[in-house]
Amino acid sequence: MVRTFPLAPLEKIAREAGAERVSVSAVEALRDAVLDVAEVIAMDAVAASKHAGRVTVKESDIKLAVK
Repeated sequence: MVRTFPLAPLEKIAREAGAERVSVSAVEALRDAVLDVAEVIAMDAVAASKHAGRVTVKESDIKLAVK
């Protein structure tokens, strides 16, 4: 799975959540966690689109996968 993802937006999220300072290793751990969750959501969304007889993943598949 792709592990390249810009760290700056994730650091911004942590700061908006109230962190005054965020270490690089913390932002990297957040990136890994976010990507792990995103991978599960994507797999569930693909399964939903296949179940519906489609090859295109739609917004509704993502929303279903998140629930």
